[in-house]
Amino acid sequence: MTSVETLSSGPLFGLPLPDLWFGLLFFIFATFLFLDGFDFGVGALFVTREDAAEREQFLAAIGPFWDGNEVWLVVFGGALFAAFPPVYANLFSRHYLLMFAILGALLLRGLAPEMYEQRHDERWQRWWGRSFVAGSLATPFFLGLFTANWLLGSTALVTLPGVLVGLTVVALTVVDGVAFLRLKTRGDLRADLQADGYRALAAYLVLVVATLAGIYALAPSLRATMRSPLVLGLVGLTLVLAAAYALATRRNRYYLAFVAAAGLVFALVAVVAALLYPSVDPATGLTVEAAIVPTLSLNLMSIGAALLLPLVFVYFVVLYSAFSGPIEAEESY
Repeated sequence: MTSVETLSSGPLFGLPLPDLWFGLLFFIFATFLFLDGFDFGVGALFVTREDAAEREQFLAAIGPFWDGNEVWLVVFGGALFAAFPPVYANLFSRHYLLMFAILGALLLRGLAPEMYEQRHDERWQRWWGRSFVAGSLATPFFLGLFTANWLLGSTALVTLPGVLVGLTVVALTVVDGVAFLRLKTRGDLRADLQADGYRALAAYLVLVVATLAGIYALAPSLRATMRSPLVLGLVGLTLVLAAAYALATRRNRYYLAFVAAAGLVFALVAVVAALLYPSVDPATGLTVEAAIVPTLSLNLMSIGAALLLPLVFVYFVVLYSAFSGPIEAEESY
């Protein structure tokens, strides 16, 4: 049997590759939301700082990371296109305007810090500072709106569950941003951020409850899944992680708080994936098995992913190791 025939005869090693790619897709999305999430959170918190030196520290904290973090969004889109092309085509064309809104918000969020540093004029920096905040708030909100529409199979641009999920994601990014900034700052600024972390966590938990209640009320088809042990377990895990975040924040255990924030992000995305599965596009009725690419393509992609993804992780380990530790007061973007 030739190599092509072998790769076409069935999944590699008999693995459930369609399900694994579904899980990988949401793992990549969660990685993006966690890593770029703290960038969004820093941008949202930027509005709380009037002191120019503190604003410079905020920008310096994310300076080495934000453009690399956005790579994960590209990887997510590429993985969706490669593994589930019908979903990519239907989902993105169905929410064309929302995709442009996300890209526009990302563009504004990325451009604003660059322009902010070009001139030290008060009016100039005030305008671009506000743009930075606007892009940092709009991007996670639109991402949450998109995720809710995907989960519920909605063809509308704006829905009540979508607004709730969007606000939930915004609050979560602020939780993430506080945890990151407390790793990267020192002294009074680090201490001041503690209260912001508590407020963001409280808002996130309230919005999670409101979102789950809204979905339960408005999406009868998901009620049985929402009562499943997996989803209830993930909700319970969220409460445990929230308690760990609050306790770590109170005790100034900065790395533990950051890990707890990561857990909150991954738990939220896992809830979405659990509610979606085995469907991968409720609006069209496509399941994971129906939407996956042919066996040969799937096997080749799996081999490529097994070789390339570890290299990507090594790159990020090196990047974060090189810029680890708190920033110095004189550092700037």
